[in-house]
Amino acid sequence: MQSIAIHRHGGPEVLEALNLELPPPAPRQVRVRHTAIGLNFSDINVRNGGFYLGRGPRFPVILGNEAAGVVEAVGAEVTEWRAGDRVAYAGTGGLFFQDTGAYAEARNLPADCLVRLPDDIDDRQAAAMLLKGLTASVVIHRCHRPQPGDTILVHAAASGVGSLLAQWSRHLGATVIGTVGSQAKAEFARAHGCDHTILYRQEDFVAATKQLAPQGLAAVFDGVGKDTFIPSFDCMRPFGAVVNYGNASGPVPPFDLMLLAQKGCLALHRPGFGFHAITPETRAEACGELFDLVRGGALKVEVSRTYPLADAALAHADVEQGRTVGSVLLIP
Repeated sequence: MQSIAIHRHGGPEVLEALNLELPPPAPRQVRVRHTAIGLNFSDINVRNGGFYLGRGPRFPVILGNEAAGVVEAVGAEVTEWRAGDRVAYAGTGGLFFQDTGAYAEARNLPADCLVRLPDDIDDRQAAAMLLKGLTASVVIHRCHRPQPGDTILVHAAASGVGSLLAQWSRHLGATVIGTVGSQAKAEFARAHGCDHTILYRQEDFVAATKQLAPQGLAAVFDGVGKDTFIPSFDCMRPFGAVVNYGNASGPVPPFDLMLLAQKGCLALHRPGFGFHAITPETRAEACGELFDLVRGGALKVEVSRTYPLADAALAHADVEQGRTVGSVLLIP
């Protein structure tokens, strides 16, 4: 089995091919042959060595939390899956840096982490939307549900999660402002839910947001982290919600909790999607909602680029340098 692993933390150059023998699935496991693998910024964070709680990983580490594929074999005690079933998964039950391993041709997985794919959702759509869509879902359902009349700021609005949050917020009736890094990304963001875009490299996003929303924002959805999160407090209306779900520029630095009171009694959220869809039942319900939103046209899932699995290092470099929009896939 071909896979892509790291033996140390570092830049894209630490990604290396690793061939392993895959044993038969153990009891309550299923072997899945991957057809499409989602690349997420959390993979880059793991590769860089950030965001561990306690002790770091035991190397080598095969990266990746998300993929779609076909069941090849099932272990003992598995009754809900059989060879030939089309499935996808986003995580295996732990935090995003635990039990990774999607960057591989095939993988043995817990049977209860899989989601059945309907006929009208293809493998590449599923691998592009599941983790990102569940992240958007936990923001919308557990942190702040946009309402008609709300104005929402979405940072990195041309990213995979950002574009889904922008579309979902607009679908619920909110006015959506998105920050982006280029004119091309601004066009993408406006085609995917944003009413207004701010080129944050050319203008101060705080001042630009205040012009667009002089009464303040109902919420900010931030996947960037260090460079944007605390400055966003100055854009908020009283009792607004500030949500950090990612750390593309690095983790949010420590700050005095009193700042939230001084900036308008703000509510602070740092969600993890795994706790939102923690059981097979809640996961199936959340994924069913995502599939319905895609069917109905409320969410457009864009795969901007695909790379052979062997080119994972190039894919990481392109994503890390902001050369992509929407979702990026690795193809075994």
